[in-house]
Amino acid sequence: MRNFLVFVFFLLPIIAKAQNNNAPSSYDPHDIKITGYLQTQFQVAQSPGIYSWSGGDFSEHSSSRFMLRRGRLKVDRVDKFSSVVFQLDGTQDGLRIMDAFIQFHSPENKSLKFTAGLFNRPFGYSIVYSSGYRDFPERARVFQTLMPRERDLGAMISYKPNKAFSFITAELAVVNGSGLNARDYDSNKDIIGNLSFNFDSLANKKLHLGFGASIYKGTVRNNTTTVFKPINNGFSNSTDAANEGYNFRRDYYGANLQLGYKNSFGETTFKTEYIEGKQPGVAATTTTSGLAASTSFGTQPTGNLYLRNFNGYFFWLTQQIANSKLTAIVGYDVYDPNTDVDEAEIGMAGNNTTAGDIKFSTLGYGFTYALNGRLKLTIYNEHVKNDGTALPNYQSDIKDNVFTTRLQYRW
Repeated sequence: MRNFLVFVFFLLPIIAKAQNNNAPSSYDPHDIKITGYLQTQFQVAQSPGIYSWSGGDFSEHSSSRFMLRRGRLKVDRVDKFSSVVFQLDGTQDGLRIMDAFIQFHSPENKSLKFTAGLFNRPFGYSIVYSSGYRDFPERARVFQTLMPRERDLGAMISYKPNKAFSFITAELAVVNGSGLNARDYDSNKDIIGNLSFNFDSLANKKLHLGFGASIYKGTVRNNTTTVFKPINNGFSNSTDAANEGYNFRRDYYGANLQLGYKNSFGETTFKTEYIEGKQPGVAATTTTSGLAASTSFGTQPTGNLYLRNFNGYFFWLTQQIANSKLTAIVGYDVYDPNTDVDEAEIGMAGNNTTAGDIKFSTLGYGFTYALNGRLKLTIYNEHVKNDGTALPNYQSDIKDNVFTTRLQYRW
């Protein structure tokens, strides 16, 4: 983590300005304004019924599917000192709320803003960057696991100075910690802090630089007397009456960097983000897939908690081709839900490890083509890899690659 922070804060020579979801379509005063986007796609999996972070798991006997990945409808209104945002997401699974928040500031000074309601967790770069502008089909596995659906209920203070120091943004939020679920399952609240720097017009407006650091301090309430704590080659079993009702730490530390350069061939961008910390989870079982074992809880966990140390990161590289509407994209991400155990040790007798402790890496590549200012085609192939373990179903790399073709229309 320390080396990555040094890399972020001292590497100066490459990003496009983030499209922040925690904002109305424009801060210029306006009456009701409607914006949004629709993503429809066709996917082919390497084998039927795979667990996947590329739009969700495949059905048991299916290795291909058409689906509506996202159908966002955003309504907002802005006056001199306040705004309201309401966003819905409609897919083949139904209609659900994505954003619903009120934001206000002093009429004389817009530097300090207060936000309350349902909004994106202000952690790092990729969580708050809109899926309607992102070149890659999905966020990295680690962020989908730790912050599913990206949103949470709470309140936030944002500070962005005017004029000379407008490149700085500081955010501090207090949230339930249970995501989109309106019923928080304990009385504790989680704290999120984010500090970012964005320089949009360096080197004669050809170079863009952004970087930042984030922290998440939270807890998960345990519901049983038994807890599994990490040791060098697995977990130790701790049973104590004091464990029931105890709030165990859920702490994340992250850093991010974005670079962009407009050259004679076309714009080049490089983006990376790293996160590590402690994540309470559960054991993988026949009803809980390995992917879901370390997912953050939206409701009170009923099984024994597994306290895991984790890390994860991604690299995204895009290259516009000959200043055309065609852009090549390459991505690589890694999520290790348990850094205290090697893959060869997972499933060994007596160490209490499960499929929820397996490390996965994903190499993706493809291209996007902007057919016009609103319509975009994305072709993307993902190679998902895991090392062999001692578990019966994971003794070698499972066949869970995914190919995606997507059309997006934004208005």
